[in-house]
Amino acid sequence: MSKSAELAALIRARAGDAPVRLGLILGSGLGHLAGAVQGVAIPYADLPGFPHVGVSGHNPNLVIGDLEGVRVAVFGAREHYYENGNPAAMRLPLEVLKALGAEALIATNAAGSLRPDIRPGDLMLLADHINFSGLNPLIGEKTDARFVPMTAAHDPDLRAALRAAAGRVGVALPEGVYAWYSGPSFETPAEIRAIGILGGDAVGMSTVPEVILARFFGLKVAAISTITNMAAGLSSESISHEHTKAMAPLGAAKLEKLLREFLRCLR
Repeated sequence: MSKSAELAALIRARAGDAPVRLGLILGSGLGHLAGAVQGVAIPYADLPGFPHVGVSGHNPNLVIGDLEGVRVAVFGAREHYYENGNPAAMRLPLEVLKALGAEALIATNAAGSLRPDIRPGDLMLLADHINFSGLNPLIGEKTDARFVPMTAAHDPDLRAALRAAAGRVGVALPEGVYAWYSGPSFETPAEIRAIGILGGDAVGMSTVPEVILARFFGLKVAAISTITNMAAGLSSESISHEHTKAMAPLGAAKLEKLLREFLRCLR
């Protein structure tokens, strides 16, 4: 039995056999959403091979249960590349998600905006991404499955459903391109100018590896950024991780409203 199958069996023993329909990865400051799930919280420490998350503002539990009548698996934390230099840190958790029966993944993150019309407290739906770091979680994969097409990595149908849900609950959801910067230091103003020239609308330190891995496992993917700051050089605000955690709740209420409406339409 594979490692992912063993962990899926362990999770089912604690959370029940019903298949999971959707996975959700929570970004910085968004962990309260896991508390809205009616189900079982399993610490990552109880799941051998799951990442040891060391970033404040994240809650390292896997929560399996119902949210708006849909069986979900909520990852309260992710391991970022900058923690241990491993872009494939979330490979096993996403393989387990697939083994639990999920067909899709919604990833969320905190990001800095490059666009004056997308401000702190706003949400941005990812239409596409730029792997600005140049790293890839599939380096070292031995099979030809590593050659994952990324033309429609951010699933058009999921994006349309999220836009429709946003419209019904009155939440603005502009689309944009997200650029992955490795971190943990924040970007320089020159790097932000370069990202803007390349077509980036927001920048952050996560999500892109998870999108690549999810597509590798055959999961449909959509992702949403909560904008916590304007990117370096675009405002006078002081950028820091504490600032990110303080600003994330401004968009979290909108994100929860949007996700609940989206899930209600999946029932």
